[in-house]
Amino acid sequence: MRQVGFIRSKNELKFLILYYAERLMEPVSYEVMHELTTCDPAIDRFEFIECMNFLVSTEHLSCSKNELYAITRKGVENGRACAHEIPYSVRLRAEKLAEEQNRRLKRARQVRSKVEPLKNGTLGVSLRFSDDDDVPLWEMMLAVPDEAKAKDLTARFQESPEKMYTQLIGVLFPPENK
Repeated sequence: MRQVGFIRSKNELKFLILYYAERLMEPVSYEVMHELTTCDPAIDRFEFIECMNFLVSTEHLSCSKNELYAITRKGVENGRACAHEIPYSVRLRAEKLAEEQNRRLKRARQVRSKVEPLKNGTLGVSLRFSDDDDVPLWEMMLAVPDEAKAKDLTARFQESPEKMYTQLIGVLFPPENK
């Protein structure tokens, strides 16, 4: 039995997918697109799959080798022409969810960490904190003895790089004693 919601047809679902895709700052995975689009309880997973496949096959969306979906020029044009078909309350919710997703995408671009094995048997943890233009504010590589320490370090860095940056600057440029 179909749940009650505002999206009532496959066309409205296609328009909603295009609405999201246009508002996202970069291509996203199928899972992210599904999570965003299911803001309406009436959206069925199988209909979603069918609509995504249709939009890719008609070149409204592109799908990269990494299976990231992005809107095409054709998708932008047709999506804008049909956006008024999406119920207003769903558009408002979609705007909010797209903004939240864009914040997560931006954060992931600004705060990066990577773990790689070093020649001496330890692990190297690369930490990078960048500004909005992807200019590094600081980059650092630390050697750690094992995978548990590497995971802990990357988790702490992902959680609060700003705090670490501020503390590092405080150590490098201590306040002058007056």
